Amino acid sequence: MESTANSNIEYNCNRLIDLLRVSGKNYDIEKIKAAYEYANELHQGQFRQSGEPYISHPLAVAEIVAGLGLDTDSICAALLHDTVEDCSDKVDSRDIEKKFGRDVCQLVDGLTKIVFMQIEDKEEAQIENLRKMLLAMHKDVRVIFIKLCDRLHNMRTLEAKAENKRRLTALETMQVYAPLAHRLGIQKIKQELENIGIQHLDPIGYKEVKDSIENKYGQSLNVIEHIRSVISQKLTENNINFTLEGRIKTVYSIYKKMYNQNKSFDEIYDFYAVRVIVNNELECYTTLGLIHEMFNSIPGRFKDYISTPKPNMYRSLHTTVIGRDGVPFEVQIRTHEMHHFAEYGIAAHWKYKSGASSKEDMDKKLEWISKLIETEGEARDPDEFMNALKTDIFQDEVFVFTPKGDVVALPHGATVIDFAYSIHSGVGNKMIGAKINGMIVPIDRVVQNGEIVEILTSSVTKGPSRDWLNIVKTSEARSKIKQWFKKETRPENISLGRAIIDGEFRKLNLKLDEQERAEVIAAIAQRIGFASAEDVYNGVGYGGISINKISNKIKDESQKYTVAEAEPIAITEEELVQKTVTKPKNLKSNSGIVVDGESGCQVKFAKCCNPLPGDDVIGFVTKGYGISIHKKDCPNVIEGMKNEENRDRWKSAHWEQSEGGDSGRNVYEALLQLFTEDRVGMLADVAVALADMKVAILQVNSQKRNNGRCIISLKISCKNIDHYNSIVSRLRSLDGVDSVGRGFS
Repeated sequence: MESTANSNIEYNCNRLIDLLRVSGKNYDIEKIKAAYEYANELHQGQFRQSGEPYISHPLAVAEIVAGLGLDTDSICAALLHDTVEDCSDKVDSRDIEKKFGRDVCQLVDGLTKIVFMQIEDKEEAQIENLRKMLLAMHKDVRVIFIKLCDRLHNMRTLEAKAENKRRLTALETMQVYAPLAHRLGIQKIKQELENIGIQHLDPIGYKEVKDSIENKYGQSLNVIEHIRSVISQKLTENNINFTLEGRIKTVYSIYKKMYNQNKSFDEIYDFYAVRVIVNNELECYTTLGLIHEMFNSIPGRFKDYISTPKPNMYRSLHTTVIGRDGVPFEVQIRTHEMHHFAEYGIAAHWKYKSGASSKEDMDKKLEWISKLIETEGEARDPDEFMNALKTDIFQDEVFVFTPKGDVVALPHGATVIDFAYSIHSGVGNKMIGAKINGMIVPIDRVVQNGEIVEILTSSVTKGPSRDWLNIVKTSEARSKIKQWFKKETRPENISLGRAIIDGEFRKLNLKLDEQERAEVIAAIAQRIGFASAEDVYNGVGYGGISINKISNKIKDESQKYTVAEAEPIAITEEELVQKTVTKPKNLKSNSGIVVDGESGCQVKFAKCCNPLPGDDVIGFVTKGYGISIHKKDCPNVIEGMKNEENRDRWKSAHWEQSEGGDSGRNVYEALLQLFTEDRVGMLADVAVALADMKVAILQVNSQKRNNGRCIISLKISCKNIDHYNSIVSRLRSLDGVDSVGRGFS
């Protein structure tokens, strides 16, 4: 049995060598054979869950890598990629470098999972693996090519795993690896990963779609043949050299449309597709004209990715037309070079244009990785890093233009603030407004495909608003805004962060002295990779790290100070009751606010910022008037934190939620500032809109400006931040309203 298995493996190795020889590339066959023999020796006695010798896996990965056209070192790394992890008692990175060179060693290291790091929980371990992969990918993009090939073979052999492990692997593939393949433009791998993934995640839905495709395709072969025949005849008559392919959509692409858009199978318009491959761009557009001459086009279903390529380098013309008997079908038109790039993405670019002369071009293509790495350097919390992945990398894009005509790609749902920061952090930090297609728009306006966006800036602006963090969509913009607050307001951040962390100590009922607290925070700083305790205070203060993410670490590090060393002293039941009664508790005031560590106090809402349920808040112990509740970004809070004498008077606070989801009070006061055109009836329009929403106006003031505009300041009644946002949204829709913002008095 063993000799048969080994002969099969030898056959696979010979097949890999044959594949390399017929490729026409100048591979170092001897080096690849040596890598195979070394890997085979190290993996001796190891078997996959299917029962096959383990070497079958790296051999299969190497074949897929060779199919992408990658180089000798990539194929060697594919053969050796599991040796350092799975054979650690026999080999390490130094051995790989000594035998196969530095490049192979770095590729293998980039592909090796983090198994020696002390990770605090499973979620953080997964994030660290992704970070490591992206960092390695940034240094050498071949890492991710090999990793995708590795994942593809694991998916092809997924049946050998237990059902729960199959589902977990499939889910990770759908969430991370398939979108990465898409972002890199490697459609062949992306489509296969998706189809296998959905087959394991929803086998019933997969089978239903697959059966429907087979039935419809079997009934409609003559439809596709007729379409091919008509198009071939027309292109031949016009002396265009072409290659014509007829195809149907993949199972997953149809599944996604059916289940995400709630469509029936018969409602899928582009079930049929024809791909026309021609020699040059001029013939692409000529062919498009001929297609539209032969068939009626469906409005809104034409996309020109040649003049405006996707960020993953994809270029093609797409149009959907109506064929015989009213059957719709999609036509893709591209050159041979575009087609190769569509199949292999950046791997094709690397294959044909590797070398020092193309490094700058490749760096530009992979700029999104650099941006993500910048973001992850700021994002200490796994949730924020995963949000960055999902938003910036794995979402559909929109394409907008600068006034000079340059194309900017942004994730779906991005705002003009995101656009500003994608241009440059200096543009975003100095932004005071924006125009779309020549018209002034609110700064939270979502950009749409094809719009021309112009950012209005001023050198006297004080910088971004903290409210922008709740508006922006991209992690790049969020990171740059936080960077500004981190650098420009560090003293205020440290004071605010210290107050928040002190509040957390009180909330956890940890009675440590100043020195002990300092030691706890210093230990936490070391655990999360910060240089000092002040950096932790700064991070919490500007929002770089959530207090919730370090709360458990505070408890862990405080244990050494809170565990009693002496024998427990017996106390009576009466003393225990007394101790419990007098213990400080969180107090819920009748205003819906809980102030940590304070009991029997009066709570009032600061008139300077008028906080609403849902706002981040903080309390200040006044002299004789109870605790004043402010928004954390209130200018008075930021200024007050500078006063060392009053530091202990700042108290951690939060909103108490009732069973119905609201706070304890029905209505609150909110301040609004509207920037509008100066015209008769403007104020009346605002008043009518508020009346329609049953919102009471408590105070109003208007002020004319020299540029023909007007500022309307309002104080209104409001239930919570969601109610406030709905009011703002309604007011922004009024004619003549440029923008609506939160007011401070």
